[in-house]
Amino acid sequence: MFRILAVSFIVVPILEIWVLTQVAGGIGWLNAISLVIVVSVVGAWMVKQQGLGTIRRVEQRLAEGSLPSKELVDGVLIAVGGALMLTPGFITDAVSLLLLFPPTRVVARSWSMARYGNRIRTTTTGGAATGSFGFGPGFNPGGGFRSGQVIDIGEATYDARDDDQPGSGATD
Repeated sequence: MFRILAVSFIVVPILEIWVLTQVAGGIGWLNAISLVIVVSVVGAWMVKQQGLGTIRRVEQRLAEGSLPSKELVDGVLIAVGGALMLTPGFITDAVSLLLLFPPTRVVARSWSMARYGNRIRTTTTGGAATGSFGFGPGFNPGGGFRSGQVIDIGEATYDARDDDQPGSGATD
């Protein structure tokens, strides 16, 4: 990972400078710099619009009681697009705009969820969130606390029971 970042921090600026000089040679330096500024302003506006829309969709999904996984991935892609938009140059602006346009973002989201989705599920079911760092005695990583077990949380004790099972004594 370090090598990839190191190469990126060396190669990307060199490519950006090369592309900028090629564009400036064709349309002039003032026009090239103006084009970079205009694309950045349009990109910043798109980051704002797409970000606000994604926040609204996340709130809607949460209000419905469902997990906004696609919307959260969209938010990350929009944030990455916004960060790339801060970098002056045509290559990073082009990648940023691809992440900001909803149709191309769907492709990036599908690819990233297919590529990293398994890691996310593995981490949340087998990582720190499941007690590998010791959530206390009685914690069962596969299903939480065992039914019928007495749980001591300091000031009071509670019986762990599965409220979804008939006869569990849970009231609605």
